[in-house]
Amino acid sequence: MKTLLIAINAKYIHSNLAVYSLKASAGSWKDEVEIAEYTINHLREDILADIYRRKPDVAAFSCYIWNMEYVQSLLKDLKKILPDTEIWLGGPEVSYDCEEVLEREPNVRGVMTGEGETTFRELQSWYHGEGRLSDIRGLVYRDEEGKFCHTGIREYEKLDDLPFVYEDMTKFQNRIIYYESSRGCPFSCSYCLSSIDKRVRFRSLPLVKKELAFFLEHRVPQVKFVDRTFNVNHARTKELLRFLKEQDNGVTNFHFEISADLLDEEEIDLLNGLRPGLVQLEIGVQSTDGAVLGAIHRTADFEIIADKVRKIQKGRNVHQHLDLIAGLPYGTPEEFRSSFNDVYRLRPQQFQLGFLKVLKGSEMGQRAGEFGVVRTERPPYEVLSTKWLSYGDVLKIKGIEEMVEVYYNSWQFARTVELLTEEFEDFFGLYEALADFYEKQNYNGRSHSRMERLLILREFALSINRDRKVSFEQALLMDLYAREKSKSRPAFAPDLSGKKNEIYEFYKKEAEAHRYLTGETYEGMNARQLLNQTHLEILSGEKEEWYLFDYQKRDPLTGDARIVQIY
Repeated sequence: MKTLLIAINAKYIHSNLAVYSLKASAGSWKDEVEIAEYTINHLREDILADIYRRKPDVAAFSCYIWNMEYVQSLLKDLKKILPDTEIWLGGPEVSYDCEEVLEREPNVRGVMTGEGETTFRELQSWYHGEGRLSDIRGLVYRDEEGKFCHTGIREYEKLDDLPFVYEDMTKFQNRIIYYESSRGCPFSCSYCLSSIDKRVRFRSLPLVKKELAFFLEHRVPQVKFVDRTFNVNHARTKELLRFLKEQDNGVTNFHFEISADLLDEEEIDLLNGLRPGLVQLEIGVQSTDGAVLGAIHRTADFEIIADKVRKIQKGRNVHQHLDLIAGLPYGTPEEFRSSFNDVYRLRPQQFQLGFLKVLKGSEMGQRAGEFGVVRTERPPYEVLSTKWLSYGDVLKIKGIEEMVEVYYNSWQFARTVELLTEEFEDFFGLYEALADFYEKQNYNGRSHSRMERLLILREFALSINRDRKVSFEQALLMDLYAREKSKSRPAFAPDLSGKKNEIYEFYKKEAEAHRYLTGETYEGMNARQLLNQTHLEILSGEKEEWYLFDYQKRDPLTGDARIVQIY
């Protein structure tokens, strides 16, 4: 008997940890379980055809807000082509309204709710003739008469009993590796499903170290912890940070979601001592307003968070990702603007503007009417308006979000954007004006190349203050070549054709000087190779300035080339 676990991911680089954990936990039935991973960009017809060719006896879908509509569209036709295949659903998008799901999807036999590893293994045993379906905890299913049966809540898993899912790393080449060392969250954020499970459980440290060593040995590019709060236990956090420093392979990056306000001085010192790029931190600020934070049961003090973020920044080695959420209770346009400015002032490597998702099973979902929260009827159930935020306000913030993503989070225009902040009363004002400019010039809804984005930013900058034309254009050129040795050169850039001999002579002397001093060619290159691996830019202003961009040595946090001014 074959069971097919089906995951439909948002992107190809993602993998679905849930289905791999279910297969690994299937016990003696493991070899009869297959995994099929697709993305929401696949054609539905292609997915249906692939499932049909696999001929599963049981098809089980992993359901989330980003793929639920896609799954539903498949369910309508899957039973037509595989009438004898039984269909099961699992995941957060179907765990909190199981009967409604079964009413809506008559082709589905049942739903696995809660933590599914043991439930899935016992379900496999039942399909092989062992035990009774009604005795398997964590199921809601329709019996032979069509009545809905609830088998009760599945007890929490003991994490050390769950097998390690990554045996064959060839399946995960060029993909993010997701890893789980704990479950549960000690906090009670009303919009989050993790707040339902307040009992934090850990996988034992010796086991975690062994599994992290496996990733390091295989030199995987990134391991993303799915733990809701990585640093909830100080002793454990310090031990793992020390382990990663000692075992660092110079390649692998580890991503953690943390509560910055919980960090102590020793943890910050440990972070500051890591290789640049070894660790990146995701820090949910959500709002800097006390009334908003109180309404969603967050107790964090932003001033404490800001202090910890600045202390980590002093090490210049840890990528920090800070989040805000629009559409929270008591969140007015003025509040969001203030929170935006507070977080932007910290200059994180990534600044994400998110929008409230009113999730099934969350407290926010139950209290949406009280707060006047209006959301989309379809996944991802995103906020449309609240008592304090109109739909027009939401649209405005979405425009600003797009500009932050393009011009801040990409780090491709950092110098120009920093100059532009001087032209506005606050940081929010810059991105507000930039979003309005895109709308006015009809630039939205198009796919722009990086060069086109740069030229639009120049156009915007000159519309703000033409007197700073030289400064803006110099910053734009520095931004352009900091990321790549661009084959095309913008029309506003100085003509360097008359400098070709002088530039080549520089490269020749640079290579010769390095060889004279070290007995080796410059990083193993002669003058011609050096020219191909770097870029020399000459800026024209009050005086001529020369800058060398070395693409072999990049900033691990921003991706910028090493830039040296040549005198």
